[in-house]
Amino acid sequence: MEIEDILSKIKENRKKKGFSYETMALEMNTSTAAYRKIEMNQTKLTVERLFQISEILEIPLANLLDINNKNILHQINRETSTGYLQQIENFHQENIDKSQKIENLYEARLRDKDILIENLQKTIESLTK
Repeated sequence: MEIEDILSKIKENRKKKGFSYETMALEMNTSTAAYRKIEMNQTKLTVERLFQISEILEIPLANLLDINNKNILHQINRETSTGYLQQIENFHQENIDKSQKIENLYEARLRDKDILIENLQKTIESLTK
């Protein structure tokens, strides 16, 4: 997106809000002439000023820059992918721990079964004598 497109969106949204050059300048703590020069592309638009304008006009910066939401989501996923991987690793570890507990309980039940069978066999032998 070209700077002219961004400035055009700023101007359009400023007019929609009913804000004058004076209103914008007052909100930005600058002179009317200085703000007008920004909007007319006679002065470079700094990142700080762009953030200020976005806040004053109550328009998300992504809208002024015409950033596709799909790209934002993708960027967010990349930025937080480490967190997701950590959550998956924690989930995996918890499942390993739970699986181990289930396996231990199962083996204990098998031992109990074997002892019960042995005792029943002894009881049967003693009754048949």
